[in-house]
Amino acid sequence: MIQFNYEIDYKLEDEKDTVAWISNCIQSYGFTEGEINYILCDDEYLLKLNIEFLGHDTLTDIISFDYTLGKLISGDIFISVERVLENALNLNQSFENELNRVMIHGILHYCGFKDKSDDEKATMRAEEDKCLKLIIS
Repeated sequence: MIQFNYEIDYKLEDEKDTVAWISNCIQSYGFTEGEINYILCDDEYLLKLNIEFLGHDTLTDIISFDYTLGKLISGDIFISVERVLENALNLNQSFENELNRVMIHGILHYCGFKDKSDDEKATMRAEEDKCLKLIIS
């Protein structure tokens, strides 16, 4: 089950379609959907988590905690809406597109994709693009 939790004054326009899209992406990689919680928050909220759990005193757009067991994907995905908005402006992308990219980025990590090396980053970007093409509109 995919759930959205809001720690800020923002709400997705159509959670139902977003859930269907994410579920479709998960299935396309041969995984099963478990308990996935998206927590949409601000920079301050995510910075505290970044410092407390990862020891990084930097702003980020996403932090994911992976509880996946085998092919059952589960986890908590924290997303700073402020960071996503700024990144969208800097990348000349719509906010919605950038938010969708970040949401699926966390799922792709749970599917085993990494993004440490340049090759891994290129693969991750290609997989994000593939999933973005599956968006139900």
